[in-house]
Amino acid sequence: MLYQLLGWLAKMLLTKLGNFSITHKHVLPENQGYILTCSHKGWVDVVALSVALWPIPIHFMAKKELFQRKWIRKFLFALNAFPVNRENPSPKTIKLPVKLLKEGKIVGIFPSGTRTEEDLPFKRGAVTIANLANVPIVPAAYKGPKNLKELWKRKKIKIIFGEPIYFHKKMTKEELIEKTNELSLRIQQLEKI
Repeated sequence: MLYQLLGWLAKMLLTKLGNFSITHKHVLPENQGYILTCSHKGWVDVVALSVALWPIPIHFMAKKELFQRKWIRKFLFALNAFPVNRENPSPKTIKLPVKLLKEGKIVGIFPSGTRTEEDLPFKRGAVTIANLANVPIVPAAYKGPKNLKELWKRKKIKIIFGEPIYFHKKMTKEELIEKTNELSLRIQQLEKI
């Protein structure tokens, strides 16, 4: 309920403040779960991705440190976010997103693992989870403001979706690394559009 309300408000705000556009939304898989991945430059990209798919909810993986305060934890859970220990991932880290994906839900993962302007090597968690759940990964790129100050300056906001990456078999560690590199390259290419 809170997700839908805030999604509607965010859509109104982004549409009013910026020139908000979505490119290639037609490539998104239908009637199945998938992982949505994107480069992570600031908090606005999380909001923009959510608005791009609204009213369909995205279940975002978020660093566990964000869940330390009780009221923030409740708020994040209400927005379908769930915590992950980035430093010491356990089998439990993979269990919840795999369950959500098998239920046909969308899981949002930022493969760089943190907000950054640099091109960091991607962690292979998104690819590992997609392979285990047997769902596609959709690469996406975000272009636009990184913070509230830039948002108020009405900087253009653009979400670009790429063709899904499908998995046809359980992969070896080496194949997972190859797919992670492919995902990284696909997102870099989308950022140039």
